[in-house]
Amino acid sequence: MQIERTGIDSVLILRATKHGDARGFVSESFKASALREAGVSHDWVQDNHSYSAQAGTVRGLHFQAPPAAQAKLVRVLRGAILDIALDIRRASPTYGQHIAVELSAENLAQLYVPAGFAHGFCTLRDDTEVLYKMSAEYAPSHEGGVLWNDADLGIAWPELEALTSPRDTKWPRFKDLVSPF
Repeated sequence: MQIERTGIDSVLILRATKHGDARGFVSESFKASALREAGVSHDWVQDNHSYSAQAGTVRGLHFQAPPAAQAKLVRVLRGAILDIALDIRRASPTYGQHIAVELSAENLAQLYVPAGFAHGFCTLRDDTEVLYKMSAEYAPSHEGGVLWNDADLGIAWPELEALTSPRDTKWPRFKDLVSPF
């Protein structure tokens, strides 16, 4: 497994190595010791599996506030997504900046999103499945978000018809966010 640093402190891209033959392949999708070497150590407590029927499905940008803040490790089992990590840590030099990475079943890339970031994604293909580990259990009373298509964020979302939940259209714009981090 290769771990790459990004332009934002603590956000990492993990690239698994495939070992395959005519039967298929084997790949290490999670290795705690490799993450520890990169400075990441969590007791992962919850896995979420997301299925999206249509390309253009947007989920996010979500976060959980302390004391239920979550780090996430995101991977795609089928299909592809544009995955976004938005820095909402007020004291961070990269506050308001984001990382955007294409994750797919073929490239086996994963994104590590630390606590203090809003996270979301857009599916790039029909029938996309995403699996993500979380460092804290889902706590609805600590949930927050940022409007996914806030133009001030400068996120280059795919040119697809966006399918969103009503909830995700009601989060505040970034400039109106009172960040808990």
